[in-house]
Amino acid sequence: MDDPLPVPDQGATKTSKDRRKRMNPSEREALIVDGAIGFFAEYGFEGKTRDLAKRLGITQPLLYRYFPSKESLIERVYQEIYLQRWNSEWESLIPDRNRPLADRLTTFYRQYARAVYDFVWVRIFLYSGLKGVDINDRYLAIIKDKILVPVCRELRHEHGLPSMEKVPITSEELELVWGLHGMFFYRAVRHFAYGLPIAKNIDRAIENDVRIFVTGARAIHGSMLENADG
Repeated sequence: MDDPLPVPDQGATKTSKDRRKRMNPSEREALIVDGAIGFFAEYGFEGKTRDLAKRLGITQPLLYRYFPSKESLIERVYQEIYLQRWNSEWESLIPDRNRPLADRLTTFYRQYARAVYDFVWVRIFLYSGLKGVDINDRYLAIIKDKILVPVCRELRHEHGLPSMEKVPITSEELELVWGLHGMFFYRAVRHFAYGLPIAKNIDRAIENDVRIFVTGARAIHGSMLENADG
């Protein structure tokens, strides 16, 4: 793909004032969630709900009829932006030993880029960490359990090393795999947080990331287990 990273309209709501008056409850709830996503992506979680309501053209009490607290609204944003974009098929892709591990990783990160490389996903994630909202902790736990630990397992198999049932995963192994994920994520940070250009051919950049990772892991993986820190 040439450039999968268009920056969406960061503050626009979906409807005119006249249409807002005719909305049924489900439509209005969707409007609030959509507006909150753009609002938090721009201003972070320090943004006030009264300012969000003003931006949406509704009253703050009306907003609280749908979401009784700011925390409940943030939870809905988490559901919409992070959980709804998660593809459960990724979880079966990583352990599929009918394909080389490098191919599986490249496929995963290419698909994952299409799901998460955008303005709201990246910036809300960063603001969450700065504010201490638990979006980061919860989502990264999913990444660790469903992607990174399985990658560690597959690396053991690829390199003919003892299984994790025989030798528990080490922090050094896990850090190695976090490094690959970090390369992937930092590309999005450079673009959506720092406003810097990135490679137009994201697919090729991801393929290069994976090749570097697989080559490096092959060279050092065995010695990491010999010096296992538990």
